[in-house]
Amino acid sequence: MTTTKPVSDKIGVCLVDDQTLVRQGIRSLLELSDDIAVIAEAGDGNQAVVTIPQAKPDVVLLDMRMPGMSGLDVLNALAAKNELPPTIILTTFDDDQLVLAGLKAGARGYLLKDVSLEQLVDAVKTVAGGGSLVAPVVTQRLLSGLERMQNDFVSLERPDPLTDRETEILRLMAGGYSNKEIANSLTVAEGTVKNHVSNILSKLGVRDRTRAVLKAFEIGIV
Repeated sequence: MTTTKPVSDKIGVCLVDDQTLVRQGIRSLLELSDDIAVIAEAGDGNQAVVTIPQAKPDVVLLDMRMPGMSGLDVLNALAAKNELPPTIILTTFDDDQLVLAGLKAGARGYLLKDVSLEQLVDAVKTVAGGGSLVAPVVTQRLLSGLERMQNDFVSLERPDPLTDRETEILRLMAGGYSNKEIANSLTVAEGTVKNHVSNILSKLGVRDRTRAVLKAFEIGIV
C-alpha cells in the first residue's frame, strides 16, 4: 500500500492491481499528464478497501481479477459503505461478463490494460468530471452477454415512459457526457440537467447513471 499527499488542483488517482509492473506502467503514463497525480496504490483487494477511504481519490483504476478479494468484491464492499469513488475497471478483452457485473456494482466504465496515454488521461478526466465510459459501442458489446447472466437489476419491469428531453439526455449520458457537458450541449443550466437525470434514474428504477445507461440499452430505449 502506498499513499501520498494529493497535489493541489490535480485529479487524484488510486491504482489497484496485483501486478506491480502494471501499476508502474500506468503510473508512468499518468505522470506525463500535468492534470493528474497518483496519490495511492494497492496491491490487492484487501489493501484497496482500506486505502481508498483513507486516500479519498477522485478516481480509482481497479483491476477486477486479483487473488483473494477481487475487484468486484472491492466495488461491492465500498458501495455498501457509500465509500466508492468514481471507479474505472481495468480489464482485458475476455472479461465482458465480469465488466458488466462491475458496472452493475457501481463502476463508471472500463479501460483495456493496453490503453494509450491519451485514452487513459481522457478517461480519468471524464470520470472525474462526472461522466462515464459506457459509450454505445462498448455497451452493445457488453450487453451481448446479458442473456448469459442473471438479470439482477433492481428496477421496474416496465419503467415509466421518459419525456423526449429525458430520452435526449439519456442518449447523451450513454455517450459518456457529464452533466456540465450535457448542459452546454442543450444550452440549459447544469441544475436543470441534474433534475432530469434524477427523474431518469427514478423512472428506470436504478440508483446511478451507469446503471441507467445499461438499463436503457437492455430495454431498447437507446
